[in-house]
Amino acid sequence: MTLAIMAIVIFGPDKLPKLIQDTMGFIRKIRSFADTAKEDIRSELGPQFQDFEFEDLHPKTFVRKQLLGGNDDPLGFKEIKDGLDLKSTLNGGSAPAAARTDLGKPASPIASASAPLAAGERPPFDPDAT
Repeated sequence: MTLAIMAIVIFGPDKLPKLIQDTMGFIRKIRSFADTAKEDIRSELGPQFQDFEFEDLHPKTFVRKQLLGGNDDPLGFKEIKDGLDLKSTLNGGSAPAAARTDLGKPASPIASASAPLAAGERPPFDPDAT
């Protein structure tokens, strides 16, 4: 909003529409030039690079595609994330299946929902967790 007010003050309300029109034309020419350059590069690289995207050269995209195989979840993190229900665990619900032992009991006394501690009572200690 401040930039619009400054533009009206600097260029005046009569010259501002022409300035915006010229700026938009310049941006369209730059986009057209970039698209033409991309198509020229693709045609010079040959038919095996017709599906090449320049966005794939971004470091994050490059690493994901080259090292992790390019699919959305190559290591299966989404399945693990979907299997954990931390909200219900923190709200006193049962522990997730991954945290249970084969007997159906929670893996640690901390994970189970219990009554609040009485005054002077020590909290449960889990030697495996420390």
